Amino acid sequence: MSNLPARIIIVMGVSSSGKSTVGQSLARRLHVPFLDGDGYHPDANVEKMRAGIPLVDEDRWPWLERLAIALHEAADKKDAAVGACSALKRAYRDFLTEKAGEPILFVYLDGTREIIGERMAKRQHEYMPTSLLDSQFATLEVPDPQTENVLVVPVTDSVEKLTQTVTKALTHLKTFKRWQ
Repeated sequence: MSNLPARIIIVMGVSSSGKSTVGQSLARRLHVPFLDGDGYHPDANVEKMRAGIPLVDEDRWPWLERLAIALHEAADKKDAAVGACSALKRAYRDFLTEKAGEPILFVYLDGTREIIGERMAKRQHEYMPTSLLDSQFATLEVPDPQTENVLVVPVTDSVEKLTQTVTKALTHLKTFKRWQ
C-alpha cells in the first residue's frame, strides 16, 4: 500500500522507542502541533499503569477516541498535526483512523526488545515500569506497509535522521515542501 496522503501523522511503537522525542522533532520541523497520546489517558488508566497493570482494550478505546478527535481538530486549525501513540494493534490503528475521520500516516519506530529495553533502563518514565515492556511486545502487531498506511523506520537512526526520513515522505503536504 503506498502511503495515502494524510494530514495526521502518528509516531507509534512500544514504550521507550522514542515516540515523543521523534514526534516533537517532526512537529517542530513541520511547524504543526504535537499531541502526546499519554496526555489523553483518563486518570484510571494512568493509575493502572503506575501500578504496573497492563491496560486492556476496554481501557484503550475512550483514550484512542479522545486522541483521534484532538488530532483531527489540531489538523483543522494548522493544516496538519503530529501525535505520539503506541498504537500497538492494527485494531487500534484502524480505530484511530475511523475516529479521526481521515487517513493517518503511522510512523512505526522499529526496534528489538534488547535495544528498547536498554533505552528504557536509562530513563525514568512517569508511569511505565520496565516490567510492562514485555507486555508491550506481546501486544504489538507490527504494521504491514503492504496493507496499512505506515512508514517503518529504525529506532537506531538519530532523531534528526528519522525527522528527515519522515519529512521527505510527506511530499503530499505541499505546504511543507519548503522545509525539505
